[in-house]
Amino acid sequence: MPPTLADPPTLEVADPEVALTLRAEREAQGLDRWDEVWNGVYIVMPLPNNEHQSLATRIVSRLFPLIDDRGAGRTFAGCNVSDVSDPAQDWRTNYRCPDVAVFLSGNPAEDRGSHWFGGPDLAMEIVSRGDRSRQKLAFYAGVGVKELFVLDREPWSLQLYRLTDGELQSVGVTEPGGEPLTTLAVPLRWSLTPTDPPSVAVAAAE
Repeated sequence: MPPTLADPPTLEVADPEVALTLRAEREAQGLDRWDEVWNGVYIVMPLPNNEHQSLATRIVSRLFPLIDDRGAGRTFAGCNVSDVSDPAQDWRTNYRCPDVAVFLSGNPAEDRGSHWFGGPDLAMEIVSRGDRSRQKLAFYAGVGVKELFVLDREPWSLQLYRLTDGELQSVGVTEPGGEPLTTLAVPLRWSLTPTDPPSVAVAAAE
């Protein structure tokens, strides 16, 4: 029986020419926008579906009035974050792409145009089937992400991680209609609406 999406096979391309051709084809077709490189290993990430992209867009649209419009920082619906410090080296040897990122004014991360060297104050990963969102926690902690949300959709939940003793540790989780979670780096209250499907509600912390 051939493998299915419920039990996907692991594909490892050992032929460097095939690997280069695959990457070139993905770049030419615009499919590499969400791909990442983990310590030199090219990771083909699942393409976000319409719901995924709508969630990221809605969240950023709600953050803009609370952060960007007040001059408190900058908000991104996706960006490249690398830990490669030397500008002469290729930053693409190790980087991740959070779905939402907030860089507050005064954050020491460097905007290098194509990417950020250093992490945002707040990031969010929207989980798609087969992706590795929670496997990114050590990287995000290493680049100094202060708080990280992981948004699951099967079933729906919103989990908050906070940088503590050099690690991103879980400090709370909420479900649709549940109690809000409060971020400290960016003083906001976050919750999941009891709608079908749920949406992420964001409000200024009291």
